[in-house]
Amino acid sequence: MPMTPTAKAQLQIHLCVLLWGFTPILGKLISLSALPLVWWRMLIVVAALALLPRVWRGLRAMPAKLVLAYCGIGLIVALHWLTFYGAIKLSNASVAVTCIGLAPAFTSVIEPWLTRRPFSWRELLFGIAVLPGVALVVGGIPDGMRLGVLVGALSALLVALFGPLNKRLIDHGEPLTITGLELGAGTLLLTALAPLMPVLFPAFAGDLFVLPGLKDGVLLVVLSLACTLLPFALSLVALKHLSAYGVQLVTNLEPVYAIVLAIVLLGEQRELTPLFYLGVGIILAAVFLHPLTQRPKRIEHPEVLGTSEAKNIVE
Repeated sequence: MPMTPTAKAQLQIHLCVLLWGFTPILGKLISLSALPLVWWRMLIVVAALALLPRVWRGLRAMPAKLVLAYCGIGLIVALHWLTFYGAIKLSNASVAVTCIGLAPAFTSVIEPWLTRRPFSWRELLFGIAVLPGVALVVGGIPDGMRLGVLVGALSALLVALFGPLNKRLIDHGEPLTITGLELGAGTLLLTALAPLMPVLFPAFAGDLFVLPGLKDGVLLVVLSLACTLLPFALSLVALKHLSAYGVQLVTNLEPVYAIVLAIVLLGEQRELTPLFYLGVGIILAAVFLHPLTQRPKRIEHPEVLGTSEAKNIVE
C-alpha cells in the first residue's frame, strides 16, 4: 500500500528532528573549541549554499533593506550557536540541550514586544513552569558544569531574540537565501571576534585558520551538511503536509532525542544525578503541554529552520 503524503511527511519531520538531535552530540565529539567549531560549521553551510543558483536568484530579488535586516539577525544567530556549543564544552550535551528549555520563558516576554502582538499570561506561566526543572538540573550536575548552565541560559535568551525577529522581518524571501545571508553575516562576526576572544572569553577561543584534523573535519562536514542543510531542505517539503499542532509535538522531541543519544553514545548519565533527569522531566512536561492549551495555528516562516534547528517554526 503506497504511503500517503501526510504519513511520508511525518516520517520526514521525525528524521529532521532526529538529525537535529545529533548536533549537540557532534559538538561534544568535535575537539575544537566553540569559536572555531561554529565558524567552520557556518562557513561550510554558506559555501554549500553559494553553489546553488536559486540562492543567488533569491538574493537579487531581495530588497537591500531586508538583506541588511537578515544580516543583523545573523549576528544574533552566530552568538546563539557560539554560546550553545560553548555550553556543551563547559558542561555536556545533555545540560546544554536542557538549558534551551528556558527559551519559552524568555520568548513569552520578548516576542510580544518584538512582533507587537498581545502579551499572553498563559505563555508566561508555561515559561515560568520550567524554572523548578532548571533548578533541579543545576542541583543534579557537578559544580564544574554550572558555568555551562549560565552560558546555556544565555543561548536560550538569544533564541528568544532571533526567532521573533525572523518572524517580524520575513517577506517571503527564498528560504535558502535567508539562511545563507544569516549564516554568512554570522561567519563574518565570528571572524571579527576571533582576535578578541582570548580576552573576552578564553574558554571559547581558538585559531580559525588552522585546518581541523581528519576526524574533526569529517564530523564538521556531517554537522554542516547532514545535520543542518539536509534536515532544513527536507523539513521545507514535509511542512507542506502537516498541521502546526503535529509539527510542534514532533519538534518538541528534539531534546529527548539529544539526551537519549548522549546517554547511548557518550555515556553522559555517569556525570549526572537523578535530580538532573527529574528536572529534565519537568521542563519537557511544560514544553509538551503548551501546544495542548493553544488554539490551532498555522505553520509560518519555515525559513527560520535553517538557523534555529527545530525551534520557532509555528506562528
